[in-house]
Amino acid sequence: MSNTNDPKIQPGADESESFRDLLSQYERSHARHPDESSRQVEGVVAAVTADSVLFDIGFKTEGILPLSALAGQTVRPGDKMAVTVKGRNAEGYYDLSRFKVKIPTDWPALERAFAEKAAVAGTVTGLIKGGFNVDVGVRAFMPISRSGVRDAADLEKLVGQEIRCRIIQLDVTEEDVVVDRRVIGEEEERATRQRRFEEIREGRTMSGVVRSLAPYGAFIDLGGVDGLLHVSDIAWGRVNKPDDVLTLGQQVEAVVLKVDAEKRRISLGLKQLQPHPWDQAGEKFKAGERVRGAVTRLAEFGAFVELDPGIEGLIHLSEMSWSKKARKPSDVVKPGDTVEAVILGVNVGERRISLGLRQALGDPWAEVPQRFAVGSTVEGPVTSLMKFGAFVQLAEGIEGMIHISDISAEKRLNHPQEALRVGQMVRAQVLQIDLEKRQLRLGMKQLAPTGLDEYIAGHKEGDVVTGRIMNVSGGGPASDEARVELGEGVQGVCRIAPRDAAHAPQKGAEPAAKADLSSLSSMLAARWKSGSSASEKAQDAVSAGQVRSFRIAKLDPGTKKIELELE
Repeated sequence: MSNTNDPKIQPGADESESFRDLLSQYERSHARHPDESSRQVEGVVAAVTADSVLFDIGFKTEGILPLSALAGQTVRPGDKMAVTVKGRNAEGYYDLSRFKVKIPTDWPALERAFAEKAAVAGTVTGLIKGGFNVDVGVRAFMPISRSGVRDAADLEKLVGQEIRCRIIQLDVTEEDVVVDRRVIGEEEERATRQRRFEEIREGRTMSGVVRSLAPYGAFIDLGGVDGLLHVSDIAWGRVNKPDDVLTLGQQVEAVVLKVDAEKRRISLGLKQLQPHPWDQAGEKFKAGERVRGAVTRLAEFGAFVELDPGIEGLIHLSEMSWSKKARKPSDVVKPGDTVEAVILGVNVGERRISLGLRQALGDPWAEVPQRFAVGSTVEGPVTSLMKFGAFVQLAEGIEGMIHISDISAEKRLNHPQEALRVGQMVRAQVLQIDLEKRQLRLGMKQLAPTGLDEYIAGHKEGDVVTGRIMNVSGGGPASDEARVELGEGVQGVCRIAPRDAAHAPQKGAEPAAKADLSSLSSMLAARWKSGSSASEKAQDAVSAGQVRSFRIAKLDPGTKKIELELE
């Protein structure tokens, strides 16, 4: 048997004292010292684990705070927070609390806390019907609705946790105490938001998480306070809906554009962190170049086309079509259309690019002289009627005008609508082209058959016809010219040789010697018997008003001219 009284196995005095010292040191290191317990300090988040947050509180050892004590608040390394040091736990870390609170030890302390609406510490001891049992120095009841737990699955997790709460009902006589944890969480959340709001400055770049999406933008959680990222500030290019670019829970970097302290609103921007596209626009876009883009929106004066994200060009209404039919932009394009245009001008200073849609299609007037030569016959619909004439569309962007005097040869018109209507297909002859003024004059009556056309079609050269001499005039040094009416509206020209020079008196000639009367009588008698030559007879008989026979010497259907000879 072992002898406990044997001095060999009894602990020596030195050993006993050494053991007591070690035990005392351990107890001191794990006890809540007066200088540490209930001491409030500013902690800096050092790390975040699955269930707790480690804080650098300026001591040799970090402090630890359960995540549940944050009431859903998001924290990141580097965030600062006021915490209370309660003591050390078994692992050697300092236990922390959010506020400097004490557990009441008597009813007077509870009454003071109730009257001052102060926060008290308590421990959830059990889950009962309708709520929890909480030890706040005495047994208290906490309704589930005031526990701050939103998910029923998390109710059991609250049992055993230390919480901060407020006494909302106290009856000392009945020893009835009701506490509220939710109100403390809400107040802390408001305080955190206020503190976070005061830390935010315009121009600062901040990290955040997309909390919710709306048609007009996204709400970004900046760590307890929300900022609005408007859809127009997401990207330099056009964004139709925020969810086309962002997703819930996405981590983003945004710049603070504006802080409205009165309305407690924070405006954020993503695109402002990217280079402005107009910085390189002057080098990328040059006048005269062809570009493609999508029509983004329409205005009364034109259409806007996105050439690059954040860069739009304007197609003015006047540059949309060569045709006059385009009265408004929607007559030519609509939002979403992809178009090709020509850059007319670039103004980087004013951030404007002028575009031309019709220039990309080519100028239809460049080929007008070849396509619609003077004298050619054209066809097209009447597009409009004016008092002075009618407009006819010959091709896209090309219209011709028929003057009222060139519509009909049969009757005089007071207004083109007496003979034409809008939409009517007509045939006309090209009379004149003015490329500088972009005018093309047409005539309809020039294509209508006339009496002259029918006369020319019914005769040929060599035919002998009858006509009335309208007048005789000097046509030249070698001949006279007679205008002959061959029918109603039909005229011809007949050239008549002058009388023989021998029969015409000579200027400056002396009077002939007196002729022998007998010789003159014999000559006249001979002419009377034999008759004069045909040419002399015809020459003597030509005069206005006479009806004579003529031979057709030439017919020209193109110029509609008839040349005659005396028969």
